[in-house]
Amino acid sequence: MEKYSPDKECVVMSRDEVRAFDRWAIETLGVPGVVLMENAGRSCAELLIEKLGSVASPKVCIFCGTGNNGGDGYVIARHLLNAGIKVTTVICGDRSKVRGDAKTNLDVLERLQGGPVRQLTLDENIETQVGAFAAGADTLVDGLFGTGLRGQLSSEHTRLIESINSQDCPILAVDIPSGLDCDTGGPLGAAIEAGCTVTFVAVKRGFVSAESARQYTGEIFVASIGVEPTS
Repeated sequence: MEKYSPDKECVVMSRDEVRAFDRWAIETLGVPGVVLMENAGRSCAELLIEKLGSVASPKVCIFCGTGNNGGDGYVIARHLLNAGIKVTTVICGDRSKVRGDAKTNLDVLERLQGGPVRQLTLDENIETQVGAFAAGADTLVDGLFGTGLRGQLSSEHTRLIESINSQDCPILAVDIPSGLDCDTGGPLGAAIEAGCTVTFVAVKRGFVSAESARQYTGEIFVASIGVEPTS
């Protein structure tokens, strides 16, 4: 994992280039998507473990969406649990929409911890739910949305993101702060204001195309998913 600095040469990718890279890794090289997800989530967990090293009995709360970004969150939770860190993992949205590699990792996590992960419903009590789940946490993890997000957020997801931001707690964003447009670096109604972002494969175009993006990404770390871009 390498910390990004504006004065260092780095690979920058757009939303479409990131998707094409993932397809190449899976379809051409034959790397299973679940392996890429494992590598991504483990990288985030390793940084969290390092940052929490001086905290006595650390606690982490992970907010997961129903797609692959949430799948990364389940991997993170498993590695943190294995490291002896207390974890609250929360599915934000309809659990039945969790499928594929994300569902595989959700199932593994639930078997490991001996029970279901927590559930946040997108209703009028979003703010109360977020506050209850995040209570006592030393770090929050944003695993809601990935680079594929397009268009304005729904009012419920805007409230969810604003509620997470309002907690007095550092936030680590997985791949990209949820709500931030991958290509423009602008918020799609609202965006997570992370203290650090662990982004995968390459720096995202929006991180460097909008000066204001830094208020959402915080420090940027580029992590490998086990396959590197050729250029």
